[in-house]
Amino acid sequence: MHFLDWTLLLLPVLLVFGIGIYTQRYLKSVADFMSGGRLAGPYLLAVARGEMQAGAVVFVALFEVISRAGFTLVWWSWISVPITILVAISGFVIYRYRETRAMTLAQFFELRYSKRFRVFAGVLGFLAGIMNFGIIPAVGSRCMIYFLGLPATFTVGTFSVPTYIPLMAFFLSVALFLTLSGGLITMMVTDCVEGILSQIFYLIIIAALLMIFSWSQIQDVLVNRPAGESMVNPLDSGSIKDFNIWYVLMTSFVGVYGTMAWQNASAYNSAAISPHASVMGGILGRWREFGKVAVVTLLGICAVTYLQHPDFAAQSTVVHQEMQAISDPQIQKQMEVPIAISHFLPTGIKGLLCAILIMGIFGGDSTHLHSWGGIFVQDVLVPLRRKPFTPKEHIKVLRLAIVGVALFAFAFGMLFQQTEYITMWWQATTAIYVGGAGAAIIGGLYWKKGTTAGAWTALLTGSLLCLGGIVARQIWRDDFPLNGTQISFSATLLSLLLYVVVSLLTCREDHNMEQLLHRGKYADPTDSKESATVAADDRKFTWSRLIGIDEKFSLSDRWIAGGLLGWSLLWFAVMVVGTTWNLLSPWPVAVWSDYWHVAGIGVPIVMCVVTGIWFTWGGLLDIRQLFRRLHTQKVNHLDDGSVVNHQNLDERVATEQSKSRTAAERISR
Repeated sequence: MHFLDWTLLLLPVLLVFGIGIYTQRYLKSVADFMSGGRLAGPYLLAVARGEMQAGAVVFVALFEVISRAGFTLVWWSWISVPITILVAISGFVIYRYRETRAMTLAQFFELRYSKRFRVFAGVLGFLAGIMNFGIIPAVGSRCMIYFLGLPATFTVGTFSVPTYIPLMAFFLSVALFLTLSGGLITMMVTDCVEGILSQIFYLIIIAALLMIFSWSQIQDVLVNRPAGESMVNPLDSGSIKDFNIWYVLMTSFVGVYGTMAWQNASAYNSAAISPHASVMGGILGRWREFGKVAVVTLLGICAVTYLQHPDFAAQSTVVHQEMQAISDPQIQKQMEVPIAISHFLPTGIKGLLCAILIMGIFGGDSTHLHSWGGIFVQDVLVPLRRKPFTPKEHIKVLRLAIVGVALFAFAFGMLFQQTEYITMWWQATTAIYVGGAGAAIIGGLYWKKGTTAGAWTALLTGSLLCLGGIVARQIWRDDFPLNGTQISFSATLLSLLLYVVVSLLTCREDHNMEQLLHRGKYADPTDSKESATVAADDRKFTWSRLIGIDEKFSLSDRWIAGGLLGWSLLWFAVMVVGTTWNLLSPWPVAVWSDYWHVAGIGVPIVMCVVTGIWFTWGGLLDIRQLFRRLHTQKVNHLDDGSVVNHQNLDERVATEQSKSRTAAERISR
């Protein structure tokens, strides 16, 4: 790292620190700490939530996939794109969840099912979450060590200490500062600023990569593959293990089934100023991801070229030597691409990428800490306490729980030995909770006959199957027939089936869905108008309503949502036509190479430019609006996540006060 690199790294980090200190003044209640006062606009949500997907560990996980499958997985992933876009536009799950006004998913479980189920779901989600998060600080720290060229170990007296341990402690400490200072208010603003800076840095990095590597060099490496392991022809990639068409199909199903079930960013699900803003945040987030894909893909492909092309043989020798010095084979595979990138990026560009990775570490770690610490307090401690916390006590306990999660992640990162791809570990640990919770969420929000017994059955089935799969893979490793994706897919199918069967067998009375969703006579007149609207024309059929676009979508919203759907359908059609064409008359390798030059590199770069300008403007406007709303908001200390008789505490008190006023008026008459 040159002095210029360190300067480019430190300036945005110092800016983020300054914002973190400034936003502390706006923390006034538990709702502010947990949900940002429920005042966030859609661009703020899209950019801030997306920043947790820009850290070092996420880049390393994507590099693992790209270096193994190249562009072939991109081709098959277009199968699922229209489905995920329709889910986002329709507001599937997230719209109704926001209508419940729950701060956490398990709070919704108490509203819909029971307190015991809430507590169990809270404990299970918390344990699965901290296991999932446990590897993230360690992998991110190792990545930065190899990227920065730091020594793997250093000596303290007679002891040899791995360098990633103190670096992990530093990153977690910074994330703790940001999380504890102002809760979600601080996190949203800092993550949004980080995301805006990252979008600008992406464009500079892309320009540098295009000057270092020519497409002919990249092409030489991509096409030089054994039969069945092509990195450009998806129909000749059947021998690529783990990352193939079946991987795409299974993850797509589990992704739709588990919409919003995984709670690593749970606070953002309740932070929107309205249910519609929450939906638009999800739609905009899909657009923004197109920009990030360009730089991640280009970095991964260029790293593979640097390692394998004869033009870079002399320079890459040092990379191979550094890799051989890593004793753990799994870490060796993970760090291959980061080490290569650190060698070919020029001065200045290396500092920008380092800033992106470190800001992503801060954003990702702080979001995880906030989510899992908050879930432990809100869904385990709060329901079990007989005497409620005061607002100050509540925020203090939330902060202590977040510190506890950080300490666990630090210890887990030091002791746990990872034996498989990062993405496979995430899918397996996620499924411990999502495998059964998905059925309870979808059934609870959309099916009046869903029962508590059905929810218990689904959650226990999914968690036990996935936990058993993880243990089996740790014991037998190479001999166990299922990977993480296959384990989660199997558990999901069985849990969903059992939820339906058990609910039908045990349903005695339909659940009051209008009360749960604050509709009709249960609508809150002080909430957003859209929540109080009973759509009288909902029964009228229109094509736009079929995909979820209704009267709440403004003209610009319709263009954004419709454009996203049209864009995804275009690439889905390209995949279908291209696959059919190649089955009848296979394209030569040269045609596939030219295709990916345009579709895999050129188009994503254009999208990166467009989304960089678009989301910088939208994110800054939403930050300004957030501060204005925080200045004028009315603090409601009863809005703290407590539930009484299947109603949120503040709503229960408001209902009782309304009844008392009505009774008093009758007496006075």
